[in-house]
Amino acid sequence: MIVYTVGTFDLLHVGHLALLEYCGTLGGVVAVGVASDRVVNSYKPNVPVIPLDQRMEMLRALSCVDFVRPYYELEYVSGCRDLDVDIFVVGEDWGEKSHNTDVEAYLLRNGKKIIKVPYNARTSSTRIKENTIAQSHVKNQIEQVVEYH
Repeated sequence: MIVYTVGTFDLLHVGHLALLEYCGTLGGVVAVGVASDRVVNSYKPNVPVIPLDQRMEMLRALSCVDFVRPYYELEYVSGCRDLDVDIFVVGEDWGEKSHNTDVEAYLLRNGKKIIKVPYNARTSSTRIKENTIAQSHVKNQIEQVVEYH
């Protein structure tokens, strides 16, 4: 059985680990699709901080991941078809855009499953970036005050 999930996986964190470990409980092989910078930029305002090859390398190093592949278009049918996935795992915030509904229809037609998992609110790459920026601003303000006095 092949379980497939996709994402950006920028700034790898415990939410990513929870998702990938959950995928491992569903089947024999966990395959992960990693979005290219261009794909990410098509639906988010910023490209990832970590380059694609490094994001893939970090995922390959995890014992809960068996296979990692990049994807360069915002569509998921080809990945599911090429890997002959049995289960496609996505977040509960999946949505109704054509790239999402197309793969759902493909999976349904082919007797495959799609599982929507709850979002792990413990952390996110966006929150990590926001906290880093906020801390940087505070540090700069403190340095300016120190220099002024």
